[in-house]
Amino acid sequence: MKKIIAIALIGLTALASLPLFANGGGEKTDQKIVGIAMPTQSSQRWIQDGSYMKDILEQRGYKVDLQYAEDNIDAQVNQIENMIVKGADCLVIAAIDGAALFNVLEQAAQNDVKIISYDRLIVNTPHVSYYATFDNFKVGVIQATSLVEGLDLKNKKGPFNIELFAGSPDDTNAYYFFDGAMSILQPYIDKGQLVVVSGQTDFEQVATLRWDGVVAQQRMDNLLAAYYTDKNVDAVLSPYDGLSIGILSAVKSVGYGSAKPLPLVSGQDAEVPSVKSILAGEQYSTVFKDTRTLAKRASDMVDAVLQGKKPEINNTTTYDNGVFVVPSFLETPVSVDKSNVIEALIDTGYYTKDQIGL
Repeated sequence: MKKIIAIALIGLTALASLPLFANGGGEKTDQKIVGIAMPTQSSQRWIQDGSYMKDILEQRGYKVDLQYAEDNIDAQVNQIENMIVKGADCLVIAAIDGAALFNVLEQAAQNDVKIISYDRLIVNTPHVSYYATFDNFKVGVIQATSLVEGLDLKNKKGPFNIELFAGSPDDTNAYYFFDGAMSILQPYIDKGQLVVVSGQTDFEQVATLRWDGVVAQQRMDNLLAAYYTDKNVDAVLSPYDGLSIGILSAVKSVGYGSAKPLPLVSGQDAEVPSVKSILAGEQYSTVFKDTRTLAKRASDMVDAVLQGKKPEINNTTTYDNGVFVVPSFLETPVSVDKSNVIEALIDTGYYTKDQIGL
């Protein structure tokens, strides 16, 4: 009996020397948890953003909970609530609606959960630590500049007919994109060198809810039927590749690209279908935002806030969320057209030639 008791005591001592684990799953109790709330998997770029960030953070020793809400605001709120309940220490949120998270972020603050706003600014709340994004005004400038250069407005008087599209009104970025683009286009519109035949130039008139390509295609169909039966559209400001593909489908359905030239159509995100379209001579341009760079930037911010440090920022004036100006880091977007696809997207390792059909 004494031998049995002695063996039992040795066993207990050995167990006591082992590290403590949580959730019965072999994870250390001091392992930090990071929740990543992405808007949708319907866009290639969000899949890449989430995947890159998850890989980086897991390599740094964090437990990562990555969720997609498929553009359902209530679903995203519920996902964030669950992340908080499960003990998240930090949340990285690309909001579907930047104004819809007030209550759940109050809950996060009560639980001392740090918040990184990712790509889309979260508004009307003090509970945002930092903002990681691209220079969104510059994105719009790049889009409009590509059209100005493509039409050669410095040398050709025109007039050229143009139609305008903007992003989703519940996404703060959409306003920055549009304002940036109009800072370039408006002087040409004022001079009559560019003509918006429909007269639809206000953001509210040209916005596309949820960045829906089907909605954009339907609106382009309507514009062509109402305003272009006896004239051609020469250019279309499109803020996102998913809209650009829909717009191009609309114009091709009435003979553009065969009986008459395709309009110059801009875009954003360098998604594979649009890159292939650019190489085929259809979509004119896109804006490349390297999601690897942004994912690393947000991951660095997570590291900093969880270590009680201040991350690197480069903007403290632009992004007022209605409560305060959120300290931000703005990455640099790159203009891409047929002339620099290889340099921008292949040489940087973002895509392989096989992925884009080369």
